[in-house]
Amino acid sequence: MIAKTKNFVNEVKVELQKASWPWDPKEKGMKRYKELTDSTIVVIIAMLLLGGYVSLFDFVIVNVIQFFTRLV
Repeated sequence: MIAKTKNFVNEVKVELQKASWPWDPKEKGMKRYKELTDSTIVVIIAMLLLGGYVSLFDFVIVNVIQFFTRLV
């Protein structure tokens, strides 16, 4: 059991070394995480735009349905 666990941990270490990380290990401070922060900002802006679009579409649909139900 212990041998299997050690083997698993070693394989995980090898695979993590192969991974491409979103920062340059030579950079210091917040410059190191520039790609990560830029990607986070893009995701936040996209979610705000999508949320605004869905809210506007919902508002329009609700008002159109209310308009037609008042006519009946």
